[in-house]
Amino acid sequence: MTNSVEPGARPWVVYALLTVVLWGVWGALAGLSAQHGFPDTLVYCVWSLTMIPPALFVLARTGWKLDTSPRAVTYGLTVGLLGAGGQMLLFKALTIGPAYFIFPIISLSPAITIAMSFVMLRERTGKLGALGIVLALAALPLFDLSFGSDTHGLGWFALALLIMVAWGVQAYFIKLANNTVSAESIFFYMMIGGLVLAPVAWGWTDFSQPVNLGLDGPWMTAGIQLLNAVGALTLVYAFRYGKAIVVAPLTNAGAPLVTAILALIFAGAVPGPLKILGLALALIASLLLVMEPERPAPATPEGGA
Repeated sequence: MTNSVEPGARPWVVYALLTVVLWGVWGALAGLSAQHGFPDTLVYCVWSLTMIPPALFVLARTGWKLDTSPRAVTYGLTVGLLGAGGQMLLFKALTIGPAYFIFPIISLSPAITIAMSFVMLRERTGKLGALGIVLALAALPLFDLSFGSDTHGLGWFALALLIMVAWGVQAYFIKLANNTVSAESIFFYMMIGGLVLAPVAWGWTDFSQPVNLGLDGPWMTAGIQLLNAVGALTLVYAFRYGKAIVVAPLTNAGAPLVTAILALIFAGAVPGPLKILGLALALIASLLLVMEPERPAPATPEGGA
């Protein structure tokens, strides 16, 4: 499959910015489900179901042309299971460790993507892009960095590292898969990967506690999680047309920036000095990454090696 576009066209920017907005709004609303008595494990189950409509929609637009080759199935399920598996591990990590240490570690997942894409896909960028990548990586931990005295042991640290690696490798495989598999097929198998782990999340749910089944329970959660699902779809398209070493840091730094701005506007939540620094770095990084002129990527052998 070729991802050719008209000279001068930069569709990856549009898809990446759509991802930033969708995930940014999702991040601002995501906490509402738990606040209304709908547990995180069931949030995962609902999220996995919200992946179905966008997957079927884009597949229908291609005339239901699903790539069923072993390569497509392997790449798609790898992407889906890495993302969903990381989310499942996050549930466990947050029950035994402090979120203020876990999230800064996880936020460095683009470093894994960048390293793998630099070495195995031979992706390169110019000075503006390189500076943007550095600033984005520096900004990411600052969004969640805070301090506390209780570290609850070190089991959470290993889980946080696993999640960081899983999501970093997932982004690399999204780009690698796009070299030979249609974006629509990739996302379809991502959906399958998410659904496969839904019974695990259901089994982890503590049904001895009250579960809100009203409109502000699963239905509100579905609306919120649909933002995440569609954002995941636009991310696949962003990786289809753009370089992983640019798309990964832009989307991971840009989305928290939107979330923080919305929190400031609607909740009046004033971020601390570290988060303000993170916001400033993320804004500068996003501008630099978008402004970096396109450079043709060197041809990679099939399979990305």
